[in-house]
Amino acid sequence: MADTTITKVDSAHSPKGPEGEKYLASGAQVSMRLWENEEPGDAKEPTTRPYETVGYVLKGRAELHLEGQVVVLEPGNSWVVAKGASHTYKILETFSAVEATAPPAQVHGRDK
Repeated sequence: MADTTITKVDSAHSPKGPEGEKYLASGAQVSMRLWENEEPGDAKEPTTRPYETVGYVLKGRAELHLEGQVVVLEPGNSWVVAKGASHTYKILETFSAVEATAPPAQVHGRDK
């Protein structure tokens, strides 16, 4: 029988990660997180992650620096960062976005 469990997460009560991201619903194959009102600033050091990330811009603008490429992200844009790809973001205007990661990583240890 298929899993019929429903998970509802109220972002007002979601745990926050070390960089201010809110952890949203997490399933067997994918997890979500919300970045809200990230302020402009310098790009951080590039990093790699052990999961694929897809994102969608809700508001603001940012640059995605990915393996030597630079892409400007604006409201309505979506993007993909492959598992293991070297990347960083530079926020240009107060920025909010939703990201999904696969395979899912749980709140504790997710971004290590």
